Amino acid sequence: MADSERPVLVAPDSFKGTFSAPQVAGAIGRGLERGGLMPPDLCPVADGGEGTLDALLPQLGGELVAVGVQDPLGRPIRAGFGLVEDGGTALVEMASASGLGLVAEGERDAWAASTYGTGQLIAAAVQAGAQVVLVAVGGSATTDGGAGALEAIEAGGGLRGAKLVVLCDVRSAFEDAPRVFGPQKGADEDMVRRLRERLDDLAGRLPRDPRGVPMTGCAGGLSGGLWAAHGAALEPGAPWVLDALDFDARMRAARAVVTGEGKLDEQTLEGKLVGEIGTRTRQAGVPLHAIVGTDALDAFGKRIIDLQRTIEATTLEELEAAGEALGRELAEGLA
Repeated sequence: MADSERPVLVAPDSFKGTFSAPQVAGAIGRGLERGGLMPPDLCPVADGGEGTLDALLPQLGGELVAVGVQDPLGRPIRAGFGLVEDGGTALVEMASASGLGLVAEGERDAWAASTYGTGQLIAAAVQAGAQVVLVAVGGSATTDGGAGALEAIEAGGGLRGAKLVVLCDVRSAFEDAPRVFGPQKGADEDMVRRLRERLDDLAGRLPRDPRGVPMTGCAGGLSGGLWAAHGAALEPGAPWVLDALDFDARMRAARAVVTGEGKLDEQTLEGKLVGEIGTRTRQAGVPLHAIVGTDALDAFGKRIIDLQRTIEATTLEELEAAGEALGRELAEGLA
């Protein structure tokens, strides 16, 4: 099949705090068509953290269920979880109940912030009949080791035989969560030490010790608490999401892939979504291009994932214009 008869696969991550992955994909897709290409295959993606529900639910098909829960500081809010596969699988995004975005900068309290609301979402999903609950972690306001979530799950009747799968966006271990992520949640040096002591105390009381286990430090130790108390499976989020979206088959059917994220830098190559996409496209020999908010990755880093063209864009209009420019180049065989 000629390149002109194959679509471009548009697979961006969200631009954190600015645009969701579906918004980014839509803008780039409109631009590609304006540039003279056939309608693209839109595949907004996520790394298992914030934005995973937005990326997965429309593509997998399912319904969003809203329930009343507590935010990180115990205030009542409404949050949702997704039900897919005829209700047998639920997708909980912890950021919707326990996320940093729910707490104004002036009210951030690293000690008081709790994952109780996330536990309420998990319990509600189990009550709705889910046998598998996928928990997308990342973007949390919390460093409680999942203590709040465990309390809420117990108060909600337990898991009733349901299995938990935690989609992890980092590989940090349980005890490292305060040092690595505490400062962005409002913790000073003394608070980081106290949070570490609290996690050490919790680890000693859990059925299994999560300390030293990779991926147990996600969301301030929520992943470790669920692993230790309920045997949750810990999965790297980016590969899991790409596999769930049938990314590899869609990539092989495409003439090129356009990805994107808010900031392209060295961290991109350390397990982040765009780096995972780049590894797959390079191995498959499919050309990769990126439209990003900020391009801070050097030429060597781009060669590692065979990134051929990078364009910066910070508004939806600029994203669309970047897509149009890239579309013209692809239509003319220049990219």
